[in-house]
Amino acid sequence: MRYRKLGRTGLVVSELCLGTMTFGGDDFWRVIGALQQDAANELVRDAFAAGVNFFDTADVYSSGVSETILGQSIKALGVGRDEVVIATKAFGRFYAPASGGAADAQEVFARRQKSHNTWGLSRKHLFDAVDASLKRLAMDHIDLYQVHAFDPVTPLEETLGALDDIVKSGRVRYIGLCNMAAWQIAKSLGISARKQLARFESAQMYYTIAGRDLEREVVPLAQDESLAILPWSPLAGGFLSGKYQRNAAGPNDSRRVSFDFPPVNKDRAYDCIDAMNPMASARDASVAGVALGWLLAKPWVTSVIIGAKTPEQLKQNLAAVDVKLSAEEMAVLDKVSELPREYPGWMLERQGGERTTGIA
Repeated sequence: MRYRKLGRTGLVVSELCLGTMTFGGDDFWRVIGALQQDAANELVRDAFAAGVNFFDTADVYSSGVSETILGQSIKALGVGRDEVVIATKAFGRFYAPASGGAADAQEVFARRQKSHNTWGLSRKHLFDAVDASLKRLAMDHIDLYQVHAFDPVTPLEETLGALDDIVKSGRVRYIGLCNMAAWQIAKSLGISARKQLARFESAQMYYTIAGRDLEREVVPLAQDESLAILPWSPLAGGFLSGKYQRNAAGPNDSRRVSFDFPPVNKDRAYDCIDAMNPMASARDASVAGVALGWLLAKPWVTSVIIGAKTPEQLKQNLAAVDVKLSAEEMAVLDKVSELPREYPGWMLERQGGERTTGIA
């Protein structure tokens, strides 16, 4: 396991991060995973033993249950709080389990569905959400607190001001973002710089060899602003797990059977799988390991978020740190997965190339 700084900060994280979306399995999240405490303890223990010090969750995962389970798993490790980096998120609405049975749960669901202040990035919701997350995690601080989405209702100034106050209160060490457009990220960084507020230090975004859209705008911005990129769903929602092959039926137990997400250009993804198969075979590795190895080789990637339902899946994903692709193999994979050319990218590339010709 290798370790990298989180963007421009002094925080050091493992190159693989254990995501805990599979913990809990409440309601909708059951299609992704339904691991309970003992099984989660085993995954966290195995990941930590392999060198993982970075663990990611969110308040919406299984309506807060994922946070609770992760907190207990960290406690079960018996290590110092300073030996692990804990990340969670806020934005979405979720429905706390009711104690009065199914009828009461439906009433709570209906009531919260109508509420405008149980989600978003307002000062009110962020203050409520961070306190609730800390309580579920059973911790006194969160290392990386991430906004889970862009809130079109709340001004960025309000969100960033609230996050700055939360950092100053000691409840959070650093802040990050997820799933935002480049212009939203750039505007946020500008506001933080102008007002001298805590700024976003990381971007947790969908990025995989089967979906490289991030490279159009966000990657250049992240490199320029020293933002750490934390790819989520690096195996494209299981499509690159090795279970899918061209002209073959996919597995009936895959999460994509009931939850076909994130969107994937399947023809291009199969081209990637076809190219990765011989590379995996030559190393006695998995297609998933090659897909993760490709991401780990990208200089703008800080830590790749992996998930697992079983110790076997975790072991397979952790093995990606040993997959070292040659320059020739990277070139093959870059070519087969390249994005269609798009304006203004091709014009900027042309003009930039002409401008730098002959300049050392």
